[in-house]
Amino acid sequence: MELFYNKNVVLRKFVLTYLVWLAATIQLNAQTAKNPIIYADVPDVSMIRVGDTYYASSTTMHLSPGLPIMKSKDLVNWRIVSYAYNTLDDGDALNLTNGANAYGRGSWASSLRYHNGTFYVSTFSGTTNKTYIYSTKNIEKGPWKAVSFKPALHDHSLFFDDDGKAYMVYGGGRIMLAELNDDLSGIRPDKKPQILIENASAVAGPNIGLPAEGSQLFKINGKYYLFNISWPKGGMRTVLIHRADKLTGPYEGQVGLQDKGVAQGGMINTPKGDWYAYLFRDFGAVGRVPYLVPVTWTDGWPVLGVDHKAPDTLDLPASKGLIPGIVASDEFSRKNGEPLLSLVWQWNHNPDDQLWSLKKRPGYLRLTTGRLDSTLLSARNTLTQRTIGPECSGTTLIDVSSMKDGDFAGLVLLQQKYGFVGVKSDHGSKWLVMYNAQSGVATEAASIPLKQTTVYLKASCDFTNRTDKANFFYSLDGHKWEPIGTPLQMVYTLPHFMGYRFGLFNYATRLTGGYVDFDFFHISNAL
Repeated sequence: MELFYNKNVVLRKFVLTYLVWLAATIQLNAQTAKNPIIYADVPDVSMIRVGDTYYASSTTMHLSPGLPIMKSKDLVNWRIVSYAYNTLDDGDALNLTNGANAYGRGSWASSLRYHNGTFYVSTFSGTTNKTYIYSTKNIEKGPWKAVSFKPALHDHSLFFDDDGKAYMVYGGGRIMLAELNDDLSGIRPDKKPQILIENASAVAGPNIGLPAEGSQLFKINGKYYLFNISWPKGGMRTVLIHRADKLTGPYEGQVGLQDKGVAQGGMINTPKGDWYAYLFRDFGAVGRVPYLVPVTWTDGWPVLGVDHKAPDTLDLPASKGLIPGIVASDEFSRKNGEPLLSLVWQWNHNPDDQLWSLKKRPGYLRLTTGRLDSTLLSARNTLTQRTIGPECSGTTLIDVSSMKDGDFAGLVLLQQKYGFVGVKSDHGSKWLVMYNAQSGVATEAASIPLKQTTVYLKASCDFTNRTDKANFFYSLDGHKWEPIGTPLQMVYTLPHFMGYRFGLFNYATRLTGGYVDFDFFHISNAL
């Protein structure tokens, strides 16, 4: 009996100890940040800290408005607060007109800086062959002043040296340095750009692959540090770091990080003096996701990672989720003085502002057709926002009573190999349809007669472990959901160069002037 009692005491103590450990572990995990910091397509990050506030810019290419500005107090929880431009420029490619498009192009990697009380963010465009610099005193509210010049300086880093002069470091493989005019309106005509590093890829080894690019330049404790990325053949994305005592060099370099393909970015420090590298990782169909990597210093070199690895967890506050800071639901109701569109929304290419409205039917987004298009990818005024991982779903309610013959409208998961659930108007009848472009050509995977004027539509995305599967659903009453069509195997393609996005669309194939009204868009971080 005594032996039995002692065994029970030991067992109870073991269980109690385990429960205490489990509770502590759960509590610790709840307070710990995890990589990716943002499980969504936020590539080419450039970051600054002003006081105790962090700001970051990113790439959104062919979308408008563009060059998003995000804000954080802890490096983990971010929200979009501004865009540097409403439209990058004019022209058929950016306007999605006359058969031209800017998919995968538009504006690329930006450079965010704070100098003498002014915020600057620059970008470049292969579409227009221009470099753009935007500036403002108020990064959250604007207004932004814009200057542009030719040529497009590839993957440049805007840099203000201690003497007040402004430079851009740019290029691929051969890294160049150009001094700018005092008003930043272009490269100084009396100062020829010079070679900063002849072959920045060399430090990664002889199998160059993707030449060094993605320049970000920093001055820390009197030394100049240049971050680049390369992608050796048969290897992975690799962080390269060069340093020099003078801006013009000479530069010495080394590999900064080679793990999981986490690369391209720069460094940021906290008010307490801790350092992190902000980088990103190709993560399948959800896109390119930001990572934070701890940085220590040895002999004047930044040492990235924990045992030279990008860790899964960080000694930073836990994420509170990406809703509503990066993505958000929208009831399309606006009070006087509120912006028409929430900052989470971006148009696929430059919009035609005459053909969308939140005022013609208050509480609804109205999309009206103004031309004929043969496919969804050529249609203007598709309103988009990011998908998020590891799981998400988007839902909308659409009124199709004013569609015209040949119109298509609905909810799309947008990329080159897209899928959508929606309504087709065909010779006096309306059909609930699902189209799947997984093969590269959009084909009708389902068609069901629709006998009512409103219908609920849903798309769900599973990015867990790069499953990258999407499914589509409809409901006639908002309660009972039915699957429709075929699953979509989502694929990140270089022609679009962007993670999948939810999109609300309406386009015409036979007659113009039809319209649809979207009652709401709801996003969830679950299937």
